Amino acid sequence: MVHVLSSRTLIRPTDPERSRAFYGRQLGLAVHREFGTGDERGTVYFLGGGFLEVSGRSDVPGSPAVRLWLQVEDLAAAHDELRAQGVEITRPPLREPWGLIEMWIADPDGTPVVLVEVPAEHPLRFRPEI
Repeated sequence: MVHVLSSRTLIRPTDPERSRAFYGRQLGLAVHREFGTGDERGTVYFLGGGFLEVSGRSDVPGSPAVRLWLQVEDLAAAHDELRAQGVEITRPPLREPWGLIEMWIADPDGTPVVLVEVPAEHPLRFRPEI
């Protein structure tokens, strides 16, 4: 068995500075660390229990199979904040049949990002006494 100590998602954007502006300024993710210099430098952001690394450069946008799932405390407030930052909302907040409230956006390369609010009564939060 592999003993995992830490993990992160790596994104190779077509325009690193534009992606850093999106994740750092528009989404407001806190920086964990930076490495390297110049336009190609890497930035690692906190993502709750994980990390997102934006580094290097790609000639083509990311894979459509990759998606980021970000849980937030208050999706209505996140919606308003992101709209104020100029982030395009690709799908507004909606309660899904599985009980989560989800809103979709995309990063500058089109990587889908779902922001999720877990309601108080949802099984991810609520555990009945056994």
